[in-house]
Amino acid sequence: MTPSTSDLSAATKAIADNQRLLIIPHANVDPDGLGSALACYLLFQALGKDVTVVCPDTLPESLRFLPGFSNLTEDLQEAQQFVITINLKDGVEVDKLRYAVEDHKVNIIVVPKKGKVQPQDISLGDGGKPYDLIVAVDTADLPLFGSLYAEHVDLFTGVPVLNIDHHISNTRYGQLQLIDPTAASATEVLYSWFTQNPGWRELLTEDIATLLLTGLITDTRSFQNPNTTPRSLEIAAELLDFGARQQEIIQNIYKTKPLSTLKIWGRALNRIQMDAKAGIVWSLVSRDDLAEMGATSKETHGILDELISTIPNADVHVLFTELEEGGLKASMRSSSAIDVSALAGQTYGGGGHPQAAGFRVAAFENFDLQVIECVQKLKQGMETQRAAAEQSRSQQQIPVPPSAGTSSPSKNTVASGTGAEGDGKKQTPKKDTGSLGATDVVKELTD
Repeated sequence: MTPSTSDLSAATKAIADNQRLLIIPHANVDPDGLGSALACYLLFQALGKDVTVVCPDTLPESLRFLPGFSNLTEDLQEAQQFVITINLKDGVEVDKLRYAVEDHKVNIIVVPKKGKVQPQDISLGDGGKPYDLIVAVDTADLPLFGSLYAEHVDLFTGVPVLNIDHHISNTRYGQLQLIDPTAASATEVLYSWFTQNPGWRELLTEDIATLLLTGLITDTRSFQNPNTTPRSLEIAAELLDFGARQQEIIQNIYKTKPLSTLKIWGRALNRIQMDAKAGIVWSLVSRDDLAEMGATSKETHGILDELISTIPNADVHVLFTELEEGGLKASMRSSSAIDVSALAGQTYGGGGHPQAAGFRVAAFENFDLQVIECVQKLKQGMETQRAAAEQSRSQQQIPVPPSAGTSSPSKNTVASGTGAEGDGKKQTPKKDTGSLGATDVVKELTD
């Protein structure tokens, strides 16, 4: 369901009514998340807002080419500002102000230039939060902000949140939402919002257009994935008209890779395994692999889309990566026969899109054994989905009994299972698209 006019108006009003804006993408940020955050940063700053954009973990050097990258910070301001107020009545003037910390106490020394400060002239208070509004982009759930959320839960509960996303698994957190699961990227959602307001549209620069196009190109894998819609292509063309630097994006995203990245990609290719009967392909990259190749876990981004998911005759492709800080992440792609968002959610509480999703496992004793356990659970989930799909198809192919008082027809009409029986229209059974190998896996991939 796309955002309504009232949703867009409420989000626009929230930006207009608040001055101090905090913009954050998810942890382990990708080009769509960071492009969305920086596009918001540049536009809201042009509106005269005081904007802070925080990247919840280490800044990704591969995305340094993005406009506004130098304005990223990794830490939030302190949540509390305690204010001591002195009422300078009766002509009191302050000459000097200093403080000293001793014996676990803060002594604030005020030296009047004129008059005298009385104890009753002093009041204490909480200066409030450092931000008026949080703008969360490309993040389906609050825990996906990682340590930023875990260490500042009070901030997220005390400050209104505008939730902008395109994942169908979004939990709809926050007081305001702009969520469009039909959009190919979070930047596509932003473009529709930005251009809805004529005043904002005038502020779209070449840099903002480049940031928005970066998210659209990467989340559609250069418009190869099935999540690419006619609207996505229209928006891409309009962004080029705004001056988006397409070749700069292509050069930095697809044609520039460190040697360590190429080495870890080679290791992942060497580890590919397949269960043809179950229809699943997977590979794994351990922390030892990363250390040996001098790579980071972020450099495994792209292995799944560029390499593993091109293997035919499988419905699910998975890459398991052991993280430096502990735990593992699993990135998944699928054909239309399997909903990996539901699969990830039912097995390990993950989520994403129907054909592109992921999950995490926080702790385990042995990475290799944990991967085997994950694969077994995923195969069981795939069997459950296929059985449910087969049962649904069977229910949709129930013969229609002859009408009372009439002779039986020579052939039964096939009902659709929708209660449309007797409406005078011929019903046909749905085609079976869930069989292994029945679809072109490469064409069915989505981000």
